[in-house]
Amino acid sequence: MPLVDVLSAASNVTPPYHGPSVLEPFTYVAAQPGKGVRGRLLGAFNSWMNVPEAGMDSITKVIGMLHNASLILDDIEDGSQLRRGQPAAHIVYGIPWAVNAATYTHALVYQELSRMKGGRLEYGDLVTIVTDELVCLHQGQGLDIIWRDSFHCPSETEYIETGGLLRMGAFHPFNDSSPISRDYVALADLIGVYFQIRDDYMNLQSSAYASSKGFAEDLDEGKFSFPIIHGVQVNISNNLILDVLKAQPATSALKMEVIDYLKAETKSFDYTLSILNALETNITQSIAALGGNEKLSSIIADLHVPPATANF
Repeated sequence: MPLVDVLSAASNVTPPYHGPSVLEPFTYVAAQPGKGVRGRLLGAFNSWMNVPEAGMDSITKVIGMLHNASLILDDIEDGSQLRRGQPAAHIVYGIPWAVNAATYTHALVYQELSRMKGGRLEYGDLVTIVTDELVCLHQGQGLDIIWRDSFHCPSETEYIETGGLLRMGAFHPFNDSSPISRDYVALADLIGVYFQIRDDYMNLQSSAYASSKGFAEDLDEGKFSFPIIHGVQVNISNNLILDVLKAQPATSALKMEVIDYLKAETKSFDYTLSILNALETNITQSIAALGGNEKLSSIIADLHVPPATANF
């Protein structure tokens, strides 16, 4: 039989189904309860969009799949040991299996999108949106890795430009020329920046985060998070922070020394809180300008960080 016929015949053979076992690292992560903020945000934005229930279910499913897959890859790239209070997927299943499950999930996402009216809904081209946001996500994570491995402390502007999946909560409901569409996406971007800075702050100041991800894990990873960037740049002559980042994994005593330094010397936690408060004000004003949104306002209120957050 000619080779072309062999290949053609092989392409028509359905391989044995091994989905549950192949995807086990993904289902392991997905089964662990998260904070649920993304799901709530989707519902809140849909108060404006009025996407039909079937379409909303598909969008929620896709974003949930992408989010959990990204957690698996992030934990590998960051060397994280814990996720949501449990051993990270690659610790349980090994790196090859975890990587394959995450990338397999990406393929399943596009398979799901192809079933949604050829990848298109009345509310925008979801294939294009998902692809663009994945590019932003991996570019941002790649920059984090480069900054960490090259030991380059980025500027606050560089830091803010690294994005994530949160913006898909606005799922571009109209065409690109629509001013209201740009307003929704701009608001989602603003919430994304707020969420990212808040997460960095809580990582170094919250015992609840420590129980879920490990004590001040960003220092273990050598990550240039927002408070750390501020602390480095406020006093470039003091190498304490940089020395501890180099020492990853750092001891608890070293990490506490950095936390105390950021708190007392550079006032980096006070500064970070001031930025969070300014962002929260901008978000609240943007919600009001778009006609108000009780669900979204409730989420932002729940995310508010009071001054006395630190409990280490």
